[in-house]
Amino acid sequence: MILLAVLFLCFISSYSASVKGHTTGLSLNNDRLYKLTYSTEVFLDGGKGKLQDVVGYRISSNVDVVLLWRNPDGDDDQLIQITVTDVKVENVNQQRGEKSIFKGKNPPKIIGKANLEALQRPVLLHLIRGKVKEFYSYPNEPVAIVNLKRGLASLFQMQLTSGKTDEEDVSGNCKVTYQAHQDKVIKIKALDSCKIERSGFTTQNQVLGVSSKATSVTTYKIEDSFVVAVLAEEIHAFGMNFLQTITGTIVSKQKLELRTTEAGPRLKPGKQVAAVIKAVDSKYTAIPIVGQVFQSECKRCPSLSEHWQSIRKHLEPDNLSNAEAVRNFLAFVQHLRTAKREDILQILKTEKKEVLPQLVDAVTSAQTPASLEAILDFLDFKSDSSIVLQERFLYACGFASHPDEELLRTLISKFKSSFASNDIRETVMIIIGALVKKLCQNEGCKLKAVVEAKKLILGGLEKPEKKEDTMMYLLALKNALLPEGIPLLLKYAEAGEGPISHLATTTLQRYDVPFITDEVKKTLNRIYHQNRKVHEKTVRTTAATVILKNNPSYMEVKNILLSIGELPKEMNKYMLSIIQDILRFEMPASKMVRRVLKEMGTHNYDRFSKSGSSSAYTGYIERSPRAASTYSLDILYSGSGILRRSNLNIFQYIGKSDLHGSQVTHFPWIVLNKVCKKNSKIKYPDGSPIECVKYDSQELQLQSGLKANIEVQGGLAIDISGAMEFSLWYRESKTRVKNRVAVVITGDITVDSSFVKAGLETRAESEAGLEFISTVQFSQYPFLVCMQMDRAEAPFRQYETKYERLSTGRGYVSRKRKESLLAGCEFPLHQENSEMCKMVFPPQPEESSSGGWF
Repeated sequence: MILLAVLFLCFISSYSASVKGHTTGLSLNNDRLYKLTYSTEVFLDGGKGKLQDVVGYRISSNVDVVLLWRNPDGDDDQLIQITVTDVKVENVNQQRGEKSIFKGKNPPKIIGKANLEALQRPVLLHLIRGKVKEFYSYPNEPVAIVNLKRGLASLFQMQLTSGKTDEEDVSGNCKVTYQAHQDKVIKIKALDSCKIERSGFTTQNQVLGVSSKATSVTTYKIEDSFVVAVLAEEIHAFGMNFLQTITGTIVSKQKLELRTTEAGPRLKPGKQVAAVIKAVDSKYTAIPIVGQVFQSECKRCPSLSEHWQSIRKHLEPDNLSNAEAVRNFLAFVQHLRTAKREDILQILKTEKKEVLPQLVDAVTSAQTPASLEAILDFLDFKSDSSIVLQERFLYACGFASHPDEELLRTLISKFKSSFASNDIRETVMIIIGALVKKLCQNEGCKLKAVVEAKKLILGGLEKPEKKEDTMMYLLALKNALLPEGIPLLLKYAEAGEGPISHLATTTLQRYDVPFITDEVKKTLNRIYHQNRKVHEKTVRTTAATVILKNNPSYMEVKNILLSIGELPKEMNKYMLSIIQDILRFEMPASKMVRRVLKEMGTHNYDRFSKSGSSSAYTGYIERSPRAASTYSLDILYSGSGILRRSNLNIFQYIGKSDLHGSQVTHFPWIVLNKVCKKNSKIKYPDGSPIECVKYDSQELQLQSGLKANIEVQGGLAIDISGAMEFSLWYRESKTRVKNRVAVVITGDITVDSSFVKAGLETRAESEAGLEFISTVQFSQYPFLVCMQMDRAEAPFRQYETKYERLSTGRGYVSRKRKESLLAGCEFPLHQENSEMCKMVFPPQPEESSSGGWF
C-alpha cells in the first residue's frame, strides 16, 4: 500500500547514504506513472493582511511524472519527465463572484491556444543526487510559459539531510539551508543571495530608499519515510522609508501533492543520458533552469506620440505646480523607458518652445540608451539658441537616480568639445562631479569613465589651465566628494583667496566624519585661529563648524571657546550661538562641549554675554520616534551691520540616514556676482519649475516561475518666485521668496504570467508651499532684521488601486482614496530680534501638523 502512495522513492536510511559517499535526494520508482495535483497562486496586498482585499490569481493543473532512465552505475543519476495537463486559471479571491475576470472563459481563451499547448508539452529533468544537472524543453517556446515549467521542475530538487549548500533553480544560483526532521524536510532559500541577471536599481540614500524583506520556505512532507507533498511559500514585502503609506506585499505559493500511481513506461536502456534524450525526442534542447526575462505585449496601449498629446497641457508652465502635472510627468517617463530613439526624437523636434523644457526633463529622466541618443541628437551645444534646454538636460542628468558609465562618458566627451556658452561648459563639469559620486556609490569607482573624470577634476585643481576654472573644478569636487581630493581642498582653503577659500572650506563640510581626520582638522584649526594668514570671517566660521561637527577633541573645543571674546563683535556672537545651538539641540559634540565648560576659565559670564545680531538656530519641523525634519539658520553680520552670510538648511532624518532637502544662501553681492550662477545649480532663467525623478526598481523572479516588478518613483515640481518691497518713508525693506512644491510618490507592484497580470498601485501626493520672509528696518543702527519661514496648510491625498487584467483586455479594478489636511506652521528663524519679529508678525495660535512635511 505504501508503494502505491509514494511520490518519490526515498533513501533506505541516512547511514546507507553516507556509506555510498553522497547525499541522496528524491528518487522515483521504476516503471511507475505518478499522478499529482499542482497549483501555484500569487496575491498582492497593501499590508493589511485581509484576504477579501487582495488581488491575484491561481494556476492549477494535474501533473504526470515518470522515470525515463536511471544510470546503471548509480541510482542517484536519473532522468524524469514532467507533463502538465488539465490547466485551470481562477481568482485567488473567491469572493470576486460575478466580477471575476475569468468567469465564462475556458483555459484556451485565458491562456491562449499556443501558450496552453506549450505549457502542456513535457519537459525533462536530469537529476544527480537530488540536484538539477540539466533542464530540457522544446525550442522556441514562449519564455513566460517555460518559466512556469521551470518553477514546477525546481520543486523536484532537494536533499534529505540537514546542511547548507548552493543550488541553481528558477530563482537563480542561491544559498539554501536544509533542516531534516522525522516527518518533513524544510528548505530555506536566502533570496538576497540569488545570483540572477535582472534589471533594477535603488537610490543609495536611505531616506528616499525602499526597505524590503524576502523569505522563501519549502516544506517536503514525509510519511512512513516517503515524501508525499511539497509546499512552498515566498513572500516579498517592501515599504518606502520616507513615506510609510507606500507599502506592498507579494505572496507566492506552490503546492504539489500525490494523487495516485499506476503502471508506467519501462526504463529507457543506455548508459549515456544524451543518447536517451535523443531517443525520446531529438527536438529536446538543454536550457538553463534559471528563469529568463520576458516582456508582455501591451495590446491596447497608446503610442508615445498619443500619450504625449494627452498629457501635454498638464506640463504647460502655468500648470506645473499641481500634483496632476507631476503624476502625468511620471507616467510619461515610464512610457519613455520603452520607447525607440526615433519616436522620442520626433516629439522633441515637433514640440513648441513653452513645453520643451519639461519634455527635455522627461526624456533625460528616462535614463535609457534610446532616450540619451535622442536628446543628444536634438541638442546642439555649439549653438546659443537652446541654452535653457541644454541646462535642463544637464540638471536632469545631475538628478539621475541610476546613471550609467555611458552618460558620464558622453558628458566627458562634450566637455572636451567646444561650447557656445561658457556657463554650459562649467555646468557640464559640475554635473560630471555629481555622476562620479553616484557611480562610486554603486561600486563603479574603477570604471574607465569614472577614472578619467577623476583625473579631469583633480588635474584641473592641481594645474588649472585658466585661473577662472578653479571655481568650476571645486564645485565639481564638491559634488564628487572624492577622498583623494581632500589635500587639494585643504590647500585652497588655507592658501586661497575670498570665494575660493570659502568654497573649499564648505566643500569639506560635506564629507563624512571618517574623512575629517586629525590632519584635516589641524589645517582647519590653523584657518580658524589664523596661525599662518588672515582669513575672511565666513571662512573661519565654516572651518570652526567643520571641526565641531566631526568628533572634536577636548583641546579643539577648548581653544574655540577661549577664542570667544577675542574675536570681532559679530563673529563673537555667531560662535557663541553655534556653541549654544550645539548644547540646546543635543548635537554629537554637546558632550565634549559640556565637559570643557566645567572649567571656570572657559565658562564665565563675560564670554557668554556677548551681544550682537549674528545667530545660529536649529529647530524641528516634524519629529517622531523614527524620523525627523529639521531646519537650521545661521546668520553672520559684519561689524557695520551688513549681512555677510546666511544659510538656511532643511534636513530629513530617518534613523541614522539623512537627506539634505534644501539650502537657501545669501552672500554679499560681490560674492554673488562671481559665485551664484555656479553654486546654485537649481537656477532657471525662465523661472519655470523644476521636475526630477527619484526612482527605485526591482524585477523579481518568483520561484513559481511568475515575474514580479516593484517600482517606486517620485516626482517633484518646484515653482520659485520672489518679490521685494522697499520703502524710504518707513525705512523698511521686505523680501519674500515663495517655494511652491508639488510632490507625487508612487509605488507599483505587478505579477505577470504574460496572459494575466495582477497589480497594486499606491500613490501619495501633496501641494505645499514654503515662504521665506526677510524684513529689515534701517531707521536705527544697528539694523533690525527679522527672518521668518512659513508653511502654508497643504492637502495630503492617498490613493490605492488594485487590479486584475487579462492580456485580452478584460479587467477588474478596485480604487480607494483618503485625504487629509496638513496644518500650516510658522517657524522663527532669527531669535535675537524677537521683539521686531512680534511687531512684523503678530502672535498667532500655536498649530501643529498632522502629517509629514514635504
